[in-house]
Amino acid sequence: MPTRRILTSHAGSLPRPHSLVELYAARSRGEEIDEARLAAEAEAATHWVIDEQRKAGIDIPSDGEQVREAFFLCVQRRMSGFGGSWERPAGKELTDYPEFAAVRASALAGKVAVSNFAPPMAIAPVAYTGQQANADEIALFQTSLARHPDAFADAFMTAPSPGIVAMAMKNQHYATFDEYLAKVTDALTVEYHAAIDAGLILQIDAPDLALERHITYADRPVEEFIDFVRRVIGEINRALDGIPRDRVRLHVCWGNYESPHDQDVPLRDIAGAILEANVGAFMLPFANPRHAHEIKVFRDHQLVPDQSLLVGVVDTQTNYVEHPELIADRLEQAAEAIGDPTRVMAGTDCGFDTSAGMGRLTADVVWAKLRAMREGADIAAKRLF
Repeated sequence: MPTRRILTSHAGSLPRPHSLVELYAARSRGEEIDEARLAAEAEAATHWVIDEQRKAGIDIPSDGEQVREAFFLCVQRRMSGFGGSWERPAGKELTDYPEFAAVRASALAGKVAVSNFAPPMAIAPVAYTGQQANADEIALFQTSLARHPDAFADAFMTAPSPGIVAMAMKNQHYATFDEYLAKVTDALTVEYHAAIDAGLILQIDAPDLALERHITYADRPVEEFIDFVRRVIGEINRALDGIPRDRVRLHVCWGNYESPHDQDVPLRDIAGAILEANVGAFMLPFANPRHAHEIKVFRDHQLVPDQSLLVGVVDTQTNYVEHPELIADRLEQAAEAIGDPTRVMAGTDCGFDTSAGMGRLTADVVWAKLRAMREGADIAAKRLF
């Protein structure tokens, strides 16, 4: 990282135009759509989000995941072996708040969106088949970036962790979960290396490393969940073999949805296992009301000298636009915890539209939040440097 400046980025997904959301939603319902129109709209949307990131002062942009219907469901179109569907269980917290759960279910029922609550299952051998689709996405991203020469410090491409795919897309084929996890890892390795080979930063999205505690492991000892985290980290490290770790960042969160979140596993319980990942940067949410205090965990769980922290300073679940002074405060707290301001970057808690149409924020608010993040990062840099 350059000194005397705090770089800004975000978690990947950005708002999709409503017409693009409608196409993805229709396709997810099994309806036939005009694929040529979908491709054209996704291309235009990619150019749009790159333009908006430049205007907002983002240093390290993504393609906004405009060519994907959702951050992990997209793999069903790039891998063989998936079919059918199942009902993924809701977080344990919802059982404690039946009134809230009913209101939430009613609101989701009326959405035009791609739902990730009824994902497909692994019903046959899993293998990567989407090389061309992946190459096309990267090429479109690079073309869009080329329209703004020297505007950005770098750029990143997202890909799901093997853990979120294996947990959300239920195993109905392999003899053991670990065998399934390994096969998913093998397939995702193709995308991991493709991003690096294209000169992009790779961001691995791993909500499973915190989220699954209050879903799959809700009624089991926390030690079992930590063992799961370590198994997934082991597979991620295997997939990253030969990749320079300074070109990889790992995004972990507790689920990108509004709810009480009072069943979330504390960061302190899982930090040691997560930090075993062989990556150059970790991205965690510290803007939301449930986890903002946990930046202090990094006083005790220190990063190694060549690792950085992307600090979630913007909440992706509220239409409040954070004040730049608050963002600066959060970055200063992170710098104090890490002990080195040159290893702190500004980011968002999660993506703004991780599944097409499920985002809670309007596009104009999203761009305002990113502009505020730029302002806050500049204020913090003046103080810290």
